[in-house]
Amino acid sequence: MAETTQQTSLTGKFRPDGAWVAIAAIPVILAIFAPAELLPTLRFAGGAIAHTGVFILFAVFAVAYMKATGAENLLARAFEGREVRMIVLAALMGGLSPFCSCEVIPFIAALLAVGAPLSAVMAFWLASPLMDPAMFFITAGELGMPFALGKTAAAVGLGLLGGFATRALATSPLFANPLKHAPVKSCGCASSCSSDAPFSGKVVWRFWPDPQRRATFRATAWDNILFLGKWLLLAYLIEALMLRYIPADLIARVLGGDGLWPVVLGALVGAPAYLNGYAAVPMVAGLLDQGMSPGAAMSFVIAGGVSCIPAAVAVWALVKPRVFAAYLGLAVAGSIIAGLAWGAIA
Repeated sequence: MAETTQQTSLTGKFRPDGAWVAIAAIPVILAIFAPAELLPTLRFAGGAIAHTGVFILFAVFAVAYMKATGAENLLARAFEGREVRMIVLAALMGGLSPFCSCEVIPFIAALLAVGAPLSAVMAFWLASPLMDPAMFFITAGELGMPFALGKTAAAVGLGLLGGFATRALATSPLFANPLKHAPVKSCGCASSCSSDAPFSGKVVWRFWPDPQRRATFRATAWDNILFLGKWLLLAYLIEALMLRYIPADLIARVLGGDGLWPVVLGALVGAPAYLNGYAAVPMVAGLLDQGMSPGAAMSFVIAGGVSCIPAAVAVWALVKPRVFAAYLGLAVAGSIIAGLAWGAIA
């Protein structure tokens, strides 16, 4: 299920959503400790939301359309045929699909259970958290179309790297008997999740005559508006504070410049520090303004996207720890390669 403003705990009580709490807390803290910064921070966040609004709306309606039509069913076709073909199609579909990590869990579990090659699954798993239609348009609006295209290429490239590396080591003890147990649903995504396999049924491109599909369109659009609005507002507030309180020369000194080290550091920092794929975009924009190198920015978003909590939980829920470790290792290695490549051409 999508994140909402209220979440239910195991005891049945409601607890407030952490992101909304942070959004409310930042102005309060500023009003108490730095009142002169309150209005500039709010103006910055509001202006940033207005600037990216057209991209947000386009992404929201694009994802809602794909959900309502059932276009996600096309994803299953990537896992048919020869293994090399499966790896290539899985990387492409993973880098372009609009699905959250928890929606993929039952599908991937079923594929692994019936013997689908782990190489194709790994290709999809690595590429899937990095890019989707909403992420693409928000990234293009904030960081520019070249960066969005570069990240898309990096997502597909990482999927191919992971898929073919897993294929090469398929007979090793590392990837033997990879499945841990039955899937556990844990969601932190923008779109609604169902307990049923998400890729059953047929594609209906003209969905509006069907009341159920219209309801799916409305629900998906609303969930994504709330989700993207929440995380982007929080990110812009953080970006405003970052620009105000983190010295630009510090960022330029640590993550700026050419060479291998800024890219490696971007990957190592991005992996544990990632907040949310959508929220990371404005934060990276702020870091770039303060001197972060383009290569470090790319390695940061790639490593962080794959290792963020929803994506990592999806993998951890299904595979044994050694396969999970390989997943993270491939993510960091691929992010460094992507950062070096982007730094060379940016």
